[in-house]
Amino acid sequence: MKLHPFVETIVKLHLENCFNPYSDRCEIHDSIEAPSLRAQMLSKIIYSATSRPIDAIWIGRDLGYRGGRRTGLALTDDAHIENHAKRFNLFAERPTIGNAVTERTAAVIWNMLDQVDAQIFLWNVFPLHPHAAGEQFTNRQHNTLERKIGEELLKELIRLLNPSRIVAIGNDAAASASRITNSIPVLCVRHPSYGGQNIFIAQVSEIYGCSPRQKTLL
Repeated sequence: MKLHPFVETIVKLHLENCFNPYSDRCEIHDSIEAPSLRAQMLSKIIYSATSRPIDAIWIGRDLGYRGGRRTGLALTDDAHIENHAKRFNLFAERPTIGNAVTERTAAVIWNMLDQVDAQIFLWNVFPLHPHAAGEQFTNRQHNTLERKIGEELLKELIRLLNPSRIVAIGNDAAASASRITNSIPVLCVRHPSYGGQNIFIAQVSEIYGCSPRQKTLL
């Protein structure tokens, strides 16, 4: 399958101290075909998303080393890659080897997504994994240059998907979303990390009219 032009643009991104899951391969955790699998999966999801009405884009900040770096899917770890694909009537092949790795943020996000009966597209302001210099398996916040690149891509994604609203997960994501659009409502919810899990659950439950419930998160 030909990559979606949006994904082709991201494949070509090469920035210092950033792992691009759609063109870079981790020699420790990735299968041989991992970059291609991730790029193909994202392309299929975008093609599917553009063919249906999208209620919202849920936006995080950056890909994390336990989640999107491995799967190539925002706010999604190994344990939830199949859940993500199924929401778009697709099958996903895990691009990593060894035991599946979980991410607490992804677990909280998907605990809520499993209760939401709406078309949701998951994304991050910065679509690569930014890490500390020389330390691949760390997370850092994107810098100003990376933010500008990410916001331009986010602007194009909004144009492609034309969502009814944006749900920004955390203040950084809300600030970026508000900067690039004034025609679509931007709803800011608490990021579930650092003690924000219960607030996040309550806010998403209120937005989508579902009953707050929690399950044990490892």
